[in-house]
Amino acid sequence: MKQWLAAGALAGCAVLPAASSAADYPNAPVKFIVGFSPGSTIDTVARIVGDALANRMGQTVVVENRTGANGMIAARAVAQAKPDGYTILVSNSSSITVNPLLYKDLQYDPLKDFAAVSTVVSVPFILTINTENARVAGVKDVKSLVELARRNPNTVSYGSAGNGNLMHLAGAQLATMSDVQMLHVPYRGAAPMEAGLLSKEVDFGFDTLSGVPLIKSGKLKALAVSTAQRWHDLPDVPAVAELGYPGFDISFWVGVFAPAGTPPAIVERLNHEIAEAAKDPTVRARLAVQGNPSTQSPKAFRQKIVDELKQNETLIKRANIKID
Repeated sequence: MKQWLAAGALAGCAVLPAASSAADYPNAPVKFIVGFSPGSTIDTVARIVGDALANRMGQTVVVENRTGANGMIAARAVAQAKPDGYTILVSNSSSITVNPLLYKDLQYDPLKDFAAVSTVVSVPFILTINTENARVAGVKDVKSLVELARRNPNTVSYGSAGNGNLMHLAGAQLATMSDVQMLHVPYRGAAPMEAGLLSKEVDFGFDTLSGVPLIKSGKLKALAVSTAQRWHDLPDVPAVAELGYPGFDISFWVGVFAPAGTPPAIVERLNHEIAEAAKDPTVRARLAVQGNPSTQSPKAFRQKIVDELKQNETLIKRANIKID
């Protein structure tokens, strides 16, 4: 403990000189590192925030996509970056509060290697099926989907954006709470999973908001949303929690992180600018398409991560999710 405290004291001393120049920040372009593909929710949110911060702070914000490993490649890069506020991670809850519980060779610690800046949006998942898929022809709601799975153990399949992704956890939670066995089919991202639904490769999935246009056009059918409350753009679609699954509440957030050791004044500056940008009606309207705009202080965001790590650990153990 004494060694840890001493190390912390030295680390604090090391950032003081940089902190004194934080008033000049930024005086060069800022790079947002995103671990997911262009057009994804995380990428889109990063670009919205980047545009807003560029306008507010007078410096270019460049978005760089380093995809792969459920966001881990991008997270590792930022964890190892110089803590000067010019290399910033925009990521999701899977990378920060799920990956550390499943992967042994993570190479970053969500609490030790990052300074939490702020959340930006929280996003529900939508339990969807393809009604043209003959395997779910009789499914009208969550109850009938679960009954189908009960009659056909390990046959009814659900897609996800990858092993250990929150989509995976949502499907596993439904199966666990229903006491049925379902077949998990991991894809390499949310978009391929959605394509799997459309091509009838899988029977259902907890889709992202990118599925809303497909739902409204009739190509997919929404059975429920994963958050405790209904989604404003689909007011007639119930929450899973309303359907006999009290406590079912799984969503993902998009948040902003700096490398650990970044001067607190820079972290606070970024937090302030993001919060103020989110109040702008135009920016807020753009963010609302991607999820519920939601910012918070660095301290509150860090505590949120601590709490979710505990919650997800319980869920993963209960569902017996393992990564080979």
